[in-house]
Amino acid sequence: MSNGIERARRIADHLQAMIHIDKKTLAITSPANRAVQTADIFCEALHYPVTSLTQDNSIYEAHFMDLLGVINRVPESYERLLLFGHNPGLSALVNYLSHADIRLATSNVAIIQFEDDLAFSMVSGGTGQLVDVLA
Repeated sequence: MSNGIERARRIADHLQAMIHIDKKTLAITSPANRAVQTADIFCEALHYPVTSLTQDNSIYEAHFMDLLGVINRVPESYERLLLFGHNPGLSALVNYLSHADIRLATSNVAIIQFEDDLAFSMVSGGTGQLVDVLA
């Protein structure tokens, strides 16, 4: 087993103890093989049905504003979003949403919290708080 797979499983197991996955959780991934493989590892650990994992071509090597567009299109019926993509876009997105200054590595997880009444369509720069980075 590769170091990347082991790291993804370890981080996914840590995340599983921190968040509650239910029908109000949506997982979206880039269609790139490594992103899908990572998403599958996380879905298994988090007990999220892999068949519900959505692939979105616009995530592949996307600029952070394109990733924001993906977030803004999430239906209001969801309360949690798992987004699997690529750097530098994901790191720039986290920094934009939370005014943090981080650089995510492969399989790292940034946990961003928004106000309870903030719909995904309203998410924009500075509306989130970076709670933790799992590395």
